[in-house]
Amino acid sequence: MPLTAPAVKPANPNFSSGPCAKRPGWTVDVLADALVGRSHRAKPAKQRIEKAIALTRELLEVPADYLIGIVPASDTGAVEMALWSMLGARGVDMLAWESFGEGWVTDVQKQLKLQNVRTLTAPYGELPDLKTVNFDNDVVFTWNGTTSGVRVPNADWIPGDRKGLTICDATSAAFAQNLDFTKLDVITFSWQKALGGEAAHGVLILSPRAVERLETYKPAWPLPKIFRMTKGGKLMADIFEGATINTVSMLCIEDAVDAMEWGKTVGGLKGMQARADANAKVLADWVAKSDWAAFLAKNEAERSNTSICLVIKDPEITALSDDAQAAFAKAIVSRLDKAGVAYDIGGYRDAPTGLRIWAGSTVDTANLAALTPWLDYAFAAEKAALSVAA
Repeated sequence: MPLTAPAVKPANPNFSSGPCAKRPGWTVDVLADALVGRSHRAKPAKQRIEKAIALTRELLEVPADYLIGIVPASDTGAVEMALWSMLGARGVDMLAWESFGEGWVTDVQKQLKLQNVRTLTAPYGELPDLKTVNFDNDVVFTWNGTTSGVRVPNADWIPGDRKGLTICDATSAAFAQNLDFTKLDVITFSWQKALGGEAAHGVLILSPRAVERLETYKPAWPLPKIFRMTKGGKLMADIFEGATINTVSMLCIEDAVDAMEWGKTVGGLKGMQARADANAKVLADWVAKSDWAAFLAKNEAERSNTSICLVIKDPEITALSDDAQAAFAKAIVSRLDKAGVAYDIGGYRDAPTGLRIWAGSTVDTANLAALTPWLDYAFAAEKAALSVAA
């Protein structure tokens, strides 16, 4: 492997898995007309919020009878709203195969303290057995495991005649993977992932079945104001018509609108998905030839095209202690960071030691192609340094 640094660096070194790279060509000037200093309830501000909702429906191809709302606290807030407002009406199947799915299990079991809960888990790099899911229950799952690089391959495992609701955390999947809305009742995501948008706000999409649950079921526990979606047993429809539960950032709204307008220029949903697929292929082709890097996701059909998680397979490195392996991976990350080649590509803190590289639609394929020689260089340089130290 090369011990001389490659001559070409990625034009954009932002490969973080959230907040992710801004769309190509983005500058702060796109926010020049943002309605800062205005009430988010003023007519022109509400129109921009309505524009963000309309673009979400258009770009994601959300069915006309599904509702779309902008809610507090990023994707986490959107998921929590659904869990606290809807669960408890029937049993629950919780699916977890990475950090965020495990977090939802903790909330349901230890915070809501629901009793009739089945937990279907798998280690990092794998999926639970989807054939064992009980759809008489409500089902909570993450479409794309941001911290493991493992996604569900499709929605074929979800029946159309299910009795329970499907609550899907789609934050690293929306705009980059095929979400079958006919199989999903609650869909959540944040702008900071596949759109490269700003953090702090979440998007909550509800099917008619989810709305029915909200209007016919009252949880036994009190709900904080930011979780409440009904009043007097009826849906607070204005949340899904441009009103927001609390003050929304008009800068963030403008940025999300810009990102979605860009998405339309690259071919809409299919174009954005194709960009992510092309990016993932660059890394897959490199991994296929690599003698030191491997995918954390074991099954190719279940590999993410956005959050690419890698592990080190070199025998000399895997023979090291866990702490030494972690230090080695951090050294690779640090070397690339200092060189201005790749920022924030360390594996997630709860995941197996390795690297995590964002390959979503807002990343240009050429940048990933330029990154791969640097990955080889950084690995070789750190391995050489390790040998000298030994």
